Amino acid sequence: MRAYCRTVVIATTLSVAVSSAIAQAPIIYPAKNQTAAQQQKDEGECAAWAKQNTGIDPAVVAATPTTVAAAPPPAATQPQQTGPNGERVRGAARGAAAGAVIGEIANDDAGEGAAVGAAAGAMAAGSRNRRDQRSQQEQAAQQQQQAAAQQQQAQQQAEAKKQEQMKTYNRAYGACLEGRGYVLK
Repeated sequence: MRAYCRTVVIATTLSVAVSSAIAQAPIIYPAKNQTAAQQQKDEGECAAWAKQNTGIDPAVVAATPTTVAAAPPPAATQPQQTGPNGERVRGAARGAAAGAVIGEIANDDAGEGAAVGAAAGAMAAGSRNRRDQRSQQEQAAQQQQQAAAQQQQAQQQAEAKKQEQMKTYNRAYGACLEGRGYVLK
């Protein structure tokens, strides 16, 4: 008698855990006038049988989160520079050299040509630097979008796997109960 009570308690506990974990559990009708106690016992035994034969524990499946850990952000190809990087100075030097040569040839004033060339070189280098930074930011934004899309896809796959496992378990659970004379809908 004691073993029977323990079996009924375990079956009841398992049945409650299973019924709360299974969102699409079948509705069970005792077609052969089984008592409530017999139905509860059969449900517990069928739950254990389905778990053993499918290897799927619905309580574990229900408790498994479908959110997948976020992937770490992709490493930047180049470190983000926050201060001056010398591009403008180098551009000014190149512009000054070119301007000095052109100024000397054009109107015999290398100093004025160097000053104009230095300003133009610094502006061109600054423009290139800003363009490069925008390009790096756009690449980083694209990488973040790709990572988010991959994250979403992984979550959808995890949810689909979880649902498929529950369908497999429910088919086995239902087959056991039908074998014991219950009608499932």
